[in-house]
Amino acid sequence: MSPLPLDAVLIVIDLQRAIDHPSWGERNNPEAERHVASLLHAWRSTGRPVYHIRHDSSEAASHYRPGQPGNEFKPEAQPAVGEIVIVKHTNSAFIGTDLASRLRDANHTTLVVTGVITNNSVEATVRMAGNLGFETFLVEDATFTFGRKDWHGTWRTADEVHAMSLANLDEEYCSVVRTNEILAALKPA
Repeated sequence: MSPLPLDAVLIVIDLQRAIDHPSWGERNNPEAERHVASLLHAWRSTGRPVYHIRHDSSEAASHYRPGQPGNEFKPEAQPAVGEIVIVKHTNSAFIGTDLASRLRDANHTTLVVTGVITNNSVEATVRMAGNLGFETFLVEDATFTFGRKDWHGTWRTADEVHAMSLANLDEEYCSVVRTNEILAALKPA
């Protein structure tokens, strides 16, 4: 992997306390938050921009609804002073927000995406980023999802759902990478 430009943006999607509610069920990548924290530390220490995406649900029963404890960012993903927080109300961080215009106005063309849920908000955001022409890297071990039934009613584990989502995206909308590859790409050549 080539070195990342100094203006490469780290995007952390929906890493809020709501994602820990037991109703989600079994998840994969138990180390994802630790990887996100490592990336945040590296980004901050190199002066690169960080964008936090916060989902504010309008559904009454949602743990992501503003005013609920679940709406708060997880400790590992707390925004630092001066970091941008984009509030979204749909699965894509580009719909109904000024994310694309902010990125373009600042001449940011390279995005590194982390967060949740791989097959929902992460996938929707990465697809749009690719379609909008951003060079996008999806950090597979700094994202996670949950098990669910497929269209035919067959149970799929969180690892299977995650792997299929990554396969849908890689080489068409983004490059799927691991945390260690991104950290190495931040170091001077």
